[in-house]
Amino acid sequence: MLNKVPDLFKIWVYLAASPLLGLTLTLCAYVVALWIYNKSRCSPVVNPVAISILIIVLVLKLAQMPYQEYFSGAQFVHFLLGPATVALAIPLARQLPKARHLLYPVLFGLIAGSCTAILSAVASVLLLGGSYQLAMSIGPKSVTTPIAMAVSEKLGGLPSLTAVLVIATGILGAIIGNAVFNLMRVESYQIRGFSLGVAAHGIGTARAFQVSSEMGAFSGLAMGLNGVLTAFLAPWLVPRVAELLL
Repeated sequence: MLNKVPDLFKIWVYLAASPLLGLTLTLCAYVVALWIYNKSRCSPVVNPVAISILIIVLVLKLAQMPYQEYFSGAQFVHFLLGPATVALAIPLARQLPKARHLLYPVLFGLIAGSCTAILSAVASVLLLGGSYQLAMSIGPKSVTTPIAMAVSEKLGGLPSLTAVLVIATGILGAIIGNAVFNLMRVESYQIRGFSLGVAAHGIGTARAFQVSSEMGAFSGLAMGLNGVLTAFLAPWLVPRVAELLL
């Protein structure tokens, strides 16, 4: 047993001196979070993404590791977000006949959901006395992080704060989404999935796939469409809402 200690120390020294540390930490944190999630019988309250974030933040704090150093390794996982997003087209293609029959409800739901997400966030901040910059940062909170950060920067917000708000929105949506649908007696997986995708982007979509492939497909559709619509709508809508309330 004592002979293994130097070996483990050598492994730690090697990982600490290379980008592999960030990658290893990310994968280990998610494995632990997924184990806890499965032990909780897949309770939405025990969200794997939230637990992973807490584990990584705790380790970075204890090890006093700068985020840039961690991300030099974690960027390999970050790169896979692109292919993973494109792969959402596969389950969507299987649900395409159903989506065609729901064209008008999808379009109206998309516009209503996107506008509500933007207007409610910005209006809440300004009416509660928040700053203009905070309102610009929270406006695009319901779309994927890259789009949200780009929109926030264009509006004069803080992209780093927007990233935090986007993640918090996704986690909250994944946790309470099904409970809200049950309370409202919404049984259709198509409606559940589309609503969750509009409100909670990728994290909500991941949760939707855990419930049903049909729900996940419609959530992925909503996530993509809402990202495009918000990118065009938010830069025009948010400043005008702010002018009316300030």
